[in-house]
Amino acid sequence: MTDKNRPSIFPITQKALSKWGALFAIQAAISVAAGAFGAHALTAILDAKALGWWHTASQYLMYHALAGLLVVALSSLLSFCKRVLILFSLGNLFFAGSLYIMALTGHTYLGAITPIGGFCYLLAWCLFALSLWRSTQHQA
Repeated sequence: MTDKNRPSIFPITQKALSKWGALFAIQAAISVAAGAFGAHALTAILDAKALGWWHTASQYLMYHALAGLLVVALSSLLSFCKRVLILFSLGNLFFAGSLYIMALTGHTYLGAITPIGGFCYLLAWCLFALSLWRSTQHQA
């Protein structure tokens, strides 16, 4: 489907999609690097609880980086593509970012930010599902 035929409420250009794809690929690379750093360098420095936060952040960053790449790949079918991409990115920033910072600093008050990221993830997944549902309605 071309951009003008896309069933999107807010169309996104191919150039913008390429940038989003690059952003999510970088997030996946950061997840791999952070996971390795946590497994090899931080085990002697952080306690078990902080290592758990680090591990959870790395997992969720990877899951949602891959989800973002999937959204980019399926963008021609999605009516809320841009919003889903923004929400996955915000989720990564607030959820994984706050856990990484908490693990390194011990500032547990940052845990109040983590659910904001979780909510962004939840909204992104719901909009993704709605977009896929709507795409089947356009094809019927």
